[in-house]
Amino acid sequence: MNTTEQELKERIKELTCLYEVSSIIGNTDAEMLNTTLKSVAYSLKKGFQYPDKTEVCISHEDILIFTKEFVQKDLILRSSIKIFNRIKGEIVVHLNTNGSKAITFLREEQLLLDNISLKIGSLLERIEIQNNETSLKRQMEHADRLGILGEITAGIAHELNTPLANILGFAELLKNDLESNTKSINDIDKIIKNAIFSREVVKKLMFFACEMPQEMRRVNFVPHIKNAINLLDATFKKENVKYIFKIEDEDLWLKADPIQLTQILFNLLINAIYFSPKGGSVTIEAYSTKENIVLKILDEGKGFTKQDLGKVFQPFFTTKPLGDGSGLGLSVVHGIVASHNGRITARNNKKQGAIFTVTLPKE
Repeated sequence: MNTTEQELKERIKELTCLYEVSSIIGNTDAEMLNTTLKSVAYSLKKGFQYPDKTEVCISHEDILIFTKEFVQKDLILRSSIKIFNRIKGEIVVHLNTNGSKAITFLREEQLLLDNISLKIGSLLERIEIQNNETSLKRQMEHADRLGILGEITAGIAHELNTPLANILGFAELLKNDLESNTKSINDIDKIIKNAIFSREVVKKLMFFACEMPQEMRRVNFVPHIKNAINLLDATFKKENVKYIFKIEDEDLWLKADPIQLTQILFNLLINAIYFSPKGGSVTIEAYSTKENIVLKILDEGKGFTKQDLGKVFQPFFTTKPLGDGSGLGLSVVHGIVASHNGRITARNNKKQGAIFTVTLPKE
């Protein structure tokens, strides 16, 4: 075969490879990414002059695809995979020359490799956009559900407040009238005790619905965190759970209600202690960004199931056994954070446990 025919044959192989890769990429999605990249790697291998001596490796974040593992000591071609103009991966092509100088890469093969890298980059950009859109849609649906729950909860709380106040008031008046009747007073004390408990539940519901009055002022978050940790020191020791406190700065100033900040800390820390195993640890991180103060609380518990993650901040939802929790703690935290124009998220730690992230504006 003469040189012209050989060159033509190679160009046809390269064009065939590009067409094949375009077809593979055009019919894929995020769930098929590993399979797609593997198919691209084998298609690319066939597009080179010496396919039997060529091996391809595609890497992207935690994905690593080989046609066959190789030692990078021979001829290598590389091309970066860029996603939104940032290098997020690489294609490496290895040519086993067996020491022969006659066997080498063609100039056009680098162009082919760069073209394939662009196509993979476009695919990964498309998947990232789809993932972001899905995530945003879920967040909006979640926010809508919580907003509706907030409105319902506020209505229930307002409806219950008046009868509870009447029960409490009349019970206390009745107690004064029956000072000599010990049995009746004991029964009335039970009524008063349960009415006060119910009033506290209503108060928590109103926190979730952002209906509680606030005293907003400039406060340094760090002393509040330290104070909450100190007050819960006995609980940490009792449950045999350690704590790790990380801060970038002793001054983390923001505009907030100091009492409600303490409620956020107490609820999240008590939750983290409860779910952490004996001998485990709770990590508390606080730092400042340009516009926000960020609090992270990480535990070493079992984390959340996919179903639970969508319900974490709903009132009366709890993963604790019956009798161990009312399911209002996290919904109260959500209400307080929302009333401060902040946001709170819950997710699973990659290693173990859950991470709660609270972001509060400085002003």
